[in-house]
Amino acid sequence: MFDVVSMGEVVIDFSLCGKGNMGNPAYEMNPGGAPANCLVANAALGGKTAFIGMVGNDTFGHFLHDSLAKYHVENRGIRFTDAGCTQLTFVDIDETGDRSFNFAKGTGTDAMLTVDDIDFSLIDETKIFHTPCVISRCEPGRTTVLSALKYAKEKGKIISCDPNYRPGRWLGDKERAKRHFLEVMQYSDLVKVSEEEMSIITGVGEDEYEKGAKMILDSGKTAVFVTMGPNGAYYATKEDCGYVEGFKVNAVDTTGSGDAFMGTVHYYFTHDCGLPIREIVRRANAMGALCATKPGAFDAMPTKEALYQFLGVTE
Repeated sequence: MFDVVSMGEVVIDFSLCGKGNMGNPAYEMNPGGAPANCLVANAALGGKTAFIGMVGNDTFGHFLHDSLAKYHVENRGIRFTDAGCTQLTFVDIDETGDRSFNFAKGTGTDAMLTVDDIDFSLIDETKIFHTPCVISRCEPGRTTVLSALKYAKEKGKIISCDPNYRPGRWLGDKERAKRHFLEVMQYSDLVKVSEEEMSIITGVGEDEYEKGAKMILDSGKTAVFVTMGPNGAYYATKEDCGYVEGFKVNAVDTTGSGDAFMGTVHYYFTHDCGLPIREIVRRANAMGALCATKPGAFDAMPTKEALYQFLGVTE
């Protein structure tokens, strides 16, 4: 039985890593992609995870296929296509570790995934089915996502969603993005949003996270998490809500930190640990902070031992 199966994009992040021999900016090839990052974080904590997605039948796609296995994520749900190139993303990182994404035009195969490509047995075998909204931005991805969500709902799975808004993937059209977010989120039990995503979905200001989280929760969700980078996170359930402060670290690359947060939430939601929701969010904040102390996404996910040492806990 898998703890989490995620469907969506797995991509190549070419991350800025200094200068090359000729003095020009140099970029290193790293595995990434929000839904895949979540699985790697969960697996690093000891969870059992699997990925469903489409990549190009190219050097990059095979590298990603192998990288998932390297980080203990079941990859039999990966499909290869000759119809396009694996998504390539160039990640610029500033002096605070914050990043900006530049998507290489003419690349990207994630939304080519069709219903016939889905290994539904993976969904049968999971506790949580997780998806972002990027893959639904066009056909056949939209139909594929909605079909998988309906199937997971009928099977009684916990459904998790992270909109993972990137202006470049939506050409800056927030209204179009909002329509897709709401279409996917109607099936979700667990929702993680950034402050910007919360504002896009609800129409309230980014600083009105309490109001925005309640609006999303009241649409029939089990739990909502609003992540705020180094400032921590706000959570809301029917029984409890509150703000949990973040951790101050020497951030070198924040790529994947939000995914590390959600992967941690998934881990504790699928393991009967008896922790209150506030403590789960505190640990998720710590996981995200530790991820930011190393470059890349897959490679930066801390182990359970590193997380527990950082927090000073044993269980």
